[in-house]
Amino acid sequence: MLPFVFAFHWSLSVLFQSLFQHRYAAHRMFTMGPRTERALHLSTALVQGSSYLDPRAYAILHREHHAYADTERDPHSPSQQKNPLRMMLHTARRYTGLLTGSSSSEPRFLGGYPEWPAVDRLFSRWPTRIAFGALYTLFYRRFATRRWHWALLPMHFVMGPVHGAIVNWCGHRYGYRNFASRDESRNTLPVDVLCMGELFQNNHHARPASPDFAARRFELDPTWQVMRLLARMRLIRLAPASKGEHAKHQPSPLRTNGGTLLAASPSL
Repeated sequence: MLPFVFAFHWSLSVLFQSLFQHRYAAHRMFTMGPRTERALHLSTALVQGSSYLDPRAYAILHREHHAYADTERDPHSPSQQKNPLRMMLHTARRYTGLLTGSSSSEPRFLGGYPEWPAVDRLFSRWPTRIAFGALYTLFYRRFATRRWHWALLPMHFVMGPVHGAIVNWCGHRYGYRNFASRDESRNTLPVDVLCMGELFQNNHHARPASPDFAARRFELDPTWQVMRLLARMRLIRLAPASKGEHAKHQPSPLRTNGGTLLAASPSL
């Protein structure tokens, strides 16, 4: 039972991170009414629990990543850090600075993200994170039937940062490239089944305004399919470029003699 619970929590956590914090807060790939936004905001906080990521700090961090991808000013780049742990610590310091206000950012990265101070403060506090951790531990104490089940427990505590580390480490080191870009972004297709489309990093960096991170027929972006469903249910409104027109506003792929797709990449 617990492995299925872990897989369910993992999938929901990465889905809400991709949908709300990444594609909505950082990129505004869709819009929605105030009530729907509050419902999605609160749902994200409850699902992510002890690893909740403040959407404002996340959005600024991610916009900096696009602008400075794989340079010294990138808040999370495997090109600049020797291993995933060092990259996570570097990212955590920058995120904490943005969260607490001890660090500032350029004006161009500010604004356009959802803010709900009461929820963001509550779920970013250590007592709340510890309370969620205690609930996870009690659940495992009740339902763990094998010793190895306990090895899954720590991952529940830090799912959000781990998702980000997997995407940024693997997505800038391993895989193939559909588009030429100034950074080292890549598409890590085998691992993307764990990350809801987020590991089509090369596609995303080449076409940062496109809500569909897939670019070729064999690629599938699960979060984009969820967005399409929510739009059909009239819970969200896709931007005009999201309704099949976004290709007109993005770099057009060009095929080389070897069949590789190439295109110029904007910085943000």
